Amino acid sequence: MRRFACWLLDTGPVLVLAVIAGAGSFTHIRDTATEHGQTGWMAWAVAVCIDLTCVMAARERQRDNKTGKGRPGRITWPVLVLTGGIILSLAANLAQAEPTVWGWITAATPAAAFLIAVSMLERRVTRTRTEPSAVPAPSPVLAPSPVPELVPHDKPDDNGPQDGTLAPALVDYARRVADEHHTKHGRPITRDALRTHLGVSNQLASDLLRTLHTA
Repeated sequence: MRRFACWLLDTGPVLVLAVIAGAGSFTHIRDTATEHGQTGWMAWAVAVCIDLTCVMAARERQRDNKTGKGRPGRITWPVLVLTGGIILSLAANLAQAEPTVWGWITAATPAAAFLIAVSMLERRVTRTRTEPSAVPAPSPVLAPSPVPELVPHDKPDDNGPQDGTLAPALVDYARRVADEHHTKHGRPITRDALRTHLGVSNQLASDLLRTLHTA
């Protein structure tokens, strides 16, 4: 309820301005159409077409700005339509004015206020949709590469392999680590880097590195 009240206080005046200004501009356009032969419901249709065209073009222009189609300095179709609607609306308002400066100013006020209110509403809608989230997105967690397990008779102790041979799975894994290191850094992997990555003893890292070099 409190949020709705804040929204009403913030947006309500703009909505009221849009309704009142739109009604004034609508009346001027309808009267101008009636005076020039568009009587009955056709006069209302002309007024509705011009006002709704301005609203539609304003929304389309904001959509282009949001999607990147409306680049600065580029005249788009919605901009041309909005310009044409503004010209027609102002022309109808001025046609109903007294032929004085203040008559033209007061007659053009509803159309100008209506367009300003529409642009303000569209600006608020666009700003609300593009507002970044306050909660940062969690960073992806990379799973560590699995270290192949050795079969019991091939498992090395701190001094190296017991029977003088290395487990093929461990050799293949060491080869992948060495290849990735060379691709990333542009130089062969060292014994210490291999030992740190595999978590093995210095002797076993030396044996693995020797096996990779001879292979």
